[in-house]
Amino acid sequence: MTDKGDQSAFRRGVVALLPELRAFARFLTRDRTRADDLVQEAVVRAFASRDQFSAETNLKAWSFTILRNLFYEQARRCKREQEILSEYKEQPLPSAASEGKHDDVTDLNKLLWELPDDQREALMLVGAQELSYEEAAVICGVSAGTIKSRVSRARSFLVSLRDRSEG
Repeated sequence: MTDKGDQSAFRRGVVALLPELRAFARFLTRDRTRADDLVQEAVVRAFASRDQFSAETNLKAWSFTILRNLFYEQARRCKREQEILSEYKEQPLPSAASEGKHDDVTDLNKLLWELPDDQREALMLVGAQELSYEEAAVICGVSAGTIKSRVSRARSFLVSLRDRSEG
């Protein structure tokens, strides 16, 4: 990508994706500061690798893949991936829940962290980020069928947890 117009379009495309990248980073890290740092580093990598990007490639999937890979790369480098995930699962709920208020968002967040990591990630990409199964598959490095299966299992699991808590 050497054409100045292509570079400008690339820049505009990445900038337009920043809110979605930040939302995905916040989902992965569960920490605003770490999410902002992750997005910043992912954008730096995207710009450094823009020559590897072709116009036929889906910029959103490509950018999300960079962000996701960077997150897991950092986790491996620290050798604490499992500790980090379990730490997040054990964090106390927000104060509104501790005051006895029923908060559907908090309940959903709690239920999401009961899902296996791969199902939670697939559901977040397809459900919350509104990516296609194909885009999510590219990001996760699996087939679209695997993403469909993970999303289906995640939804079924959440429904069963909800039904159990209501029953």
